[in-house]
Amino acid sequence: MSTNTNRINLVECPRDAMQGWKKNIPTADKITYLNALLKVGFDTLDFGSFVSPKAIPQMADTAEVVKALDLSGTSTQLLAIVANYRGAEDASVYDQINYLGFPFSVSETFQQRNTNSSIQESLGRVEEIQNLCIKTGKTLVVYLSMGFGNPYGDPWNEEIVFDWAHKLTAMDIRILSLADTVGLATPEQVSRITGYLTQALPETEIGVHLHSRPDNWRVKLEAAFESGAQRFDGALKGIGGCPMADDELVGNMNTEWMIRFFKEKNGLSLNEEALAESLRLADKIFLS
Repeated sequence: MSTNTNRINLVECPRDAMQGWKKNIPTADKITYLNALLKVGFDTLDFGSFVSPKAIPQMADTAEVVKALDLSGTSTQLLAIVANYRGAEDASVYDQINYLGFPFSVSETFQQRNTNSSIQESLGRVEEIQNLCIKTGKTLVVYLSMGFGNPYGDPWNEEIVFDWAHKLTAMDIRILSLADTVGLATPEQVSRITGYLTQALPETEIGVHLHSRPDNWRVKLEAAFESGAQRFDGALKGIGGCPMADDELVGNMNTEWMIRFFKEKNGLSLNEEALAESLRLADKIFLS
């Protein structure tokens, strides 16, 4: 029997799947796919990002996409990733968007690669974006990327992760998601780090954005769930990752696996017909 009695928030991340895809995905196909996903019953849809089109060309049409999404009859909320204040301003004008997500890395190297700013500069960006979110009625989700280690040789240990988490929540950040950006996490790390944060920050929703292989997904997911995580990111087919990280990426946690897991653990119920249609469209977009 699980010790986690919290409500589970399942976050589908088609943005993560699409952003690094080498073949251009037509805007109309993105809209069709996202509208299908909105019918499934996910808590949140990480649908796009307001970032430099030079950095992430696949996301250049996010503003066009959001205008075409059908939110009637869905309880799913939209999340957009931003990397700076300008992107946050662009995203905040859309009433359809509930959450802004900011990638805050505990690796100096990766923070520069991902947002072209230092960790200290990024802390300032978080504060500015948080103030904007308060003014515009949005909620800021901060991703602690490289939360389980990094391949760049930057200083890393669990205390560094905890220290940044405390600094961020001191800004009244209420959602933190630990990102296993390059798939380095072990189940033991996931358990320790997630467990510490859920205990130390009871007013904060702690999530995990795990990347995994077919042979280790369940032990990682179980470790996070049993340690009290409340928010779980995945992508159908397990496609995707950050194009600013290493080229040899471990894929996103496959949402199909997560759905099976949570059906066993807490009786998760989704619209199976809409899920089947979404999987069909994912095959068409990513595998055809």
